[in-house]
Amino acid sequence: MYEQKTKENDASVIEFIETVDSPKKREDAYKLLDIFTETTGYPAKMWGTSMIGFGSYHYKYDSGHEGDAMLVGFSPRKAKISLYFATGDDKRGELLEKFGKHTTGKACVYINKVADIDVEVLKALINQSVAFLQKTYPDKGE
Repeated sequence: MYEQKTKENDASVIEFIETVDSPKKREDAYKLLDIFTETTGYPAKMWGTSMIGFGSYHYKYDSGHEGDAMLVGFSPRKAKISLYFATGDDKRGELLEKFGKHTTGKACVYINKVADIDVEVLKALINQSVAFLQKTYPDKGE
């Protein structure tokens, strides 16, 4: 059976942020920590060894695969900062057009630094993602 690798755990978010090599990236991680915490109202939790998540939901696919995931989150990676939002919501694309300098992957939005983006649009992306996931997966919206 599939074992989910990235799970919520009790590791310290602050201790993790303090391990970030770049002082500028560490400063941005603290800014994002404040923005995500204030916007979601959820406490920050470590997911795996390098992702900071806020809230959680339980998903179950038609294939029978199920698990828990963070509603939103971020990770101050070496190359770029990864932002985790819901995929599959049409409104995400509209908001990203106004977001500022970023690139996107399948499930992630990547930024170099917080100064490159519009923080109000970030808050809208967070709120939109949380609402979308709680509506899509109403089983467990924390």
